[in-house]
Amino acid sequence: MKRTIRDVDVRGKKVVLRVDFNVPVQEGKVADDTRIKEALPTIRYLLDNGARVIILSHLGRPKNREPEFSLKPVYEKLKEYIDKVSFVPDCVGDEVERKVQELKDGEAVLLENVRFYKEETKNDPEFARRLASLGEIYVNDAFATAHRAHASTHGIAGFMERKVAGFLMEKEIKYLSHVLKSDERPFTVILGGAKISTKLGVIKNLLSRADKILLGGAMIFTFFRSQGIEVGKSLVEEEMLDEARRILSDAGKKEITFILPVDVVVADKPEEGVKTEVVSKNEIPQDKMGLDIGPVTRRIFQEALKGSKVIFWNGPMGLFEVPPFDEGSKSIAQAIVEETKKGAISVAGGGDTAACIHKLGLSGFTHISTGGGASMEFIAGEKLPGIEVLEDA
Repeated sequence: MKRTIRDVDVRGKKVVLRVDFNVPVQEGKVADDTRIKEALPTIRYLLDNGARVIILSHLGRPKNREPEFSLKPVYEKLKEYIDKVSFVPDCVGDEVERKVQELKDGEAVLLENVRFYKEETKNDPEFARRLASLGEIYVNDAFATAHRAHASTHGIAGFMERKVAGFLMEKEIKYLSHVLKSDERPFTVILGGAKISTKLGVIKNLLSRADKILLGGAMIFTFFRSQGIEVGKSLVEEEMLDEARRILSDAGKKEITFILPVDVVVADKPEEGVKTEVVSKNEIPQDKMGLDIGPVTRRIFQEALKGSKVIFWNGPMGLFEVPPFDEGSKSIAQAIVEETKKGAISVAGGGDTAACIHKLGLSGFTHISTGGGASMEFIAGEKLPGIEVLEDA
């Protein structure tokens, strides 16, 4: 584990806090403030304990300081939760330094998008030094960017004596580590989404740890094709067929329960209102595509989840954005919530997974990770630059 803000005296200190306020903005207003809310416990703790907080974040991938990537709308939303916060339309320079010097204990300032400077993503040392010069303590609470070695997530730590985790970072590390290190059994993994290629590291790492792996999403059609099963117009990664066969072979050798769907929901095209049909995995029509796991598979998966002590879910079971192809994901999510009520530790990771859970309006998971790529790299066993630079506990 890493040291956190509880381990440092922040009173009267200038604290540079990196958060992830990369939220959707529509027509100048924040459309979903989940990530802002997730950062509030850390911000409030720092302010309540007399820190002078300098908040850094990015928004999107600007190329030339486009106004739609300004953090001003984020500031307007943040003000609804935090009273003593101001905004500076830059993140380095005289105006920023002046505002930081004017901060009093228990006050915060949100600086403009750090990615307005190309030096941020290049992890430029001089830019990192300028950011570090604003404070005395560095706090990283932006888990979703922890897999990026950028100036505000990595380089900055090299110029600061104290560098610790915020509460969200602490929570992410705790629960994702639990998935990888817990000896509680059975440990059940549900993997979905479109492609094997984007989850290869996760699959391989979990093959040696899980008791059961349940597969859904469009990736199943690559597995089917690797077994010689015709999949119609369903999505297939042709270049991953050999890898799919290797995964199935490795799963067999490790004697884990590796479950592929037995039926799927098919349609002519991935659109709302189209005629759907449930077919066996061996009877997918040539002119149709699979868009969700079928009802028999849902029951099999629900049964497989029963009694699990640790559950990790990454990736929707179908095209959840388009009803009725969200039914598979909904049934699995509800089953996970039921097991959580019985005492299981349930962790959902990945951007699409979190979006799916929120869209379905479900709650009851032990932890829903805010990190898409970061949570996947963590579960794959990779070291994350933004975590590595923080102080060990």
